[in-house]
Amino acid sequence: MNLTSFIKDKFYSNLSLEIFFSRLKLISSKELLLLFFKMLILFSFFTNFSVKSQEIMPEKVYIGNADKGKIVAGQICSACHASDGNSKIPTNPILAGQHSAYLKKQLHNFQVKEGSKKAMRENAVMLGFASTLNDGDIADLAAYYSNQKIIPSYASDKDLALSGELLYKGGDSKNGIPACSSCHGPKGVGIPDQYPRLAGQYAEYTKSTLLAFKKGIRANSKQMMTISHRMSEKQIDAISEYLAGLR
Repeated sequence: MNLTSFIKDKFYSNLSLEIFFSRLKLISSKELLLLFFKMLILFSFFTNFSVKSQEIMPEKVYIGNADKGKIVAGQICSACHASDGNSKIPTNPILAGQHSAYLKKQLHNFQVKEGSKKAMRENAVMLGFASTLNDGDIADLAAYYSNQKIIPSYASDKDLALSGELLYKGGDSKNGIPACSSCHGPKGVGIPDQYPRLAGQYAEYTKSTLLAFKKGIRANSKQMMTISHRMSEKQIDAISEYLAGLR
């Protein structure tokens, strides 16, 4: 008995062979369609799962290496900030002894990140240098500079510094200016991972930074933008002078 006869006899003896195969094709098409939809659902599930997994995956944390940071500092940063971070130029900040987290944040903010049209902190000089750094370089630089001993600046106007001390410790409630010490501490050393060290910084640099916040040129801290906007330029001068001599 051939295959055709077998099929007719065993399964579809009352149907013509043509009808049988047409039904077979119909059944196969339905099964194929069902299988397709099942695969589509599974693909959608795993794709969605993959995307969500990527969303909740923590960013890679780079542990800074101070020795490597010293090399990068010598190649890129030393001309403006000195090899140990104790800048000799009053308009350039002293980086030695600054908190690692703050240094990393600022270097990242100088970079134009993917999807952004500009950096969060705009500075033509720093944009050029920061753009050459990868995440590892930034972590290494932060580790290096944060471990250097600061050679602090000093106040040159005693009366102005005394005026700044009152504002730093007591604020100005009339104008909605909180005491700077409430965040940066009585000695101006700040809080790691939250607020930067201010003590011993050049008055010229501190003043330019506060004015940048006040005018919206520097916009990477809403808190400081709000506070500095309420400060007069005379108050900014006083605070800057006081911080330069704070120990």
